[in-house]
Amino acid sequence: MEKRILVVDDEQSIAGAIAYAFRREGYTVEIAYDGEEALRKAASFKPSVMVLDVMMPKLNGYDVCRKLDNRGAMGIIMLTVKNDIVDKIIGLELGADDYMTKPFDLRELVARVKALFRRLENRPEEGLLHVQIGAVQINIPNRTVLLEENILELTPKEFDLLALLAAHPERVYTRDELLDIVWSIDYAGGTRTVDIHMQRLRKKLGEPHQNLLQTVYGVGYKAIKELQA
Repeated sequence: MEKRILVVDDEQSIAGAIAYAFRREGYTVEIAYDGEEALRKAASFKPSVMVLDVMMPKLNGYDVCRKLDNRGAMGIIMLTVKNDIVDKIIGLELGADDYMTKPFDLRELVARVKALFRRLENRPEEGLLHVQIGAVQINIPNRTVLLEENILELTPKEFDLLALLAAHPERVYTRDELLDIVWSIDYAGGTRTVDIHMQRLRKKLGEPHQNLLQTVYGVGYKAIKELQA
């Protein structure tokens, strides 16, 4: 499958340098110079990964994440001059897979994108169409979740977390494993972010369905196929 990268940065010299580095690696690359152009090109070019600057005219990177339609399995790496943990959390909560602070080494950016591609290829949607645990039905390609015929509104990370666990019922994942697979990075917030997302996910599932996701104390989490009578 062709690996496409959309580089989004309003500084043309930076966007050009990033695009050149990826083209040298054999990737197909397009460039957008503002948030509105990024949304248009994301719809037409259908990138596998978007390298997205935060501080841009018209629409910033956060707005682009909010407005993306039919994102599917596209990965996002955000770039910013800010180095505040709050800014990183906002980006990750909006579905970014990684976060780099300017200035950065192009070689590190290329390495992170390669690692992101490997993780995207290993996510459940590569091999599964539908997964079900209890009354929770997960459509992997459409990234939708039905619970007793009602659509659950999940964030991208909540969906990825649920899909991964549901695709491998009874398998215990450590917090570090979940952080690596779902978030694709050594996240500055630590494994606590896994616990927070699990709490939110369970709350959305509600009783008794939240019991399909179980804590393995001292280790991590697992999903079970059916609720115990």
